[in-house]
Amino acid sequence: MKIATWNVNSLTARLQHVLDWLIANPVDVLCLQELKMSDDKFPLDVLKSAGYEAAVFGQKTYNGVAILSLAPMRDVARNIGGFTDDQSRVIAATVETPAGPLRIVNGYFVNGQAPGTDKFEYKMGWLRALREWLRAEMAAHPGLVLLGDFNITPEDRDSFDPVGLAETIHHTTEEREHFKALLQLGLVDSFRLFEQPEKSYSWWDYRMLGYQKNRGLRIDHILVSEPLVPRAKGCIIDRVPRKWEKPSDHAPVVLDLDQGI
Repeated sequence: MKIATWNVNSLTARLQHVLDWLIANPVDVLCLQELKMSDDKFPLDVLKSAGYEAAVFGQKTYNGVAILSLAPMRDVARNIGGFTDDQSRVIAATVETPAGPLRIVNGYFVNGQAPGTDKFEYKMGWLRALREWLRAEMAAHPGLVLLGDFNITPEDRDSFDPVGLAETIHHTTEEREHFKALLQLGLVDSFRLFEQPEKSYSWWDYRMLGYQKNRGLRIDHILVSEPLVPRAKGCIIDRVPRKWEKPSDHAPVVLDLDQGI
């Protein structure tokens, strides 16, 4: 089965992009971030016509996450348990597969703006709460996938300018320590399970010919629990939609998992 994540930077603006991409890439699960729409505006009927059920956690103008699945979903949860937050950033659901239930956790991680700001402190608290909540989720769901827009470059090779951007947002030691802490829970960066081209990024600034010059960051990730590692067959960044007219600034990331038990 194939599982993908894509920050679409407004589903209103890019619904047709999503539909076109799903026709060319009929993944089993697609997690979307930055819907920028309330639940009542979400195009449930259009996506159902395309074959997908949807679990949605929207928010007017900002944030918003959704899980699209070809198979039925159950036990949907919204936001981080035990953490009070008025932002729609996390949605989780269990998908039944031939190899057993798979817990999908889709997150639009806090940007953080800049070190030393209130927004950065919010990011640190949010990441701590996420980790503790995930600890319980992983105990209950051995087969778990955490994916989405993390707004963190895990390593220097995940940034086009690691020296010039050192200790700026997405590159700080604190953010990277939080990413490592997620791995220490028993999660694995599926993209790094496979040999990848150098300068592989998932986000490029709209300004200053960011995409054309490949001035990008790898901030969209798919982490899998250790029991799923043997089933991982490949993970890629699909840059094709970034070349389309009026694209999202992010590209989809796709994980291929063996269905075998």
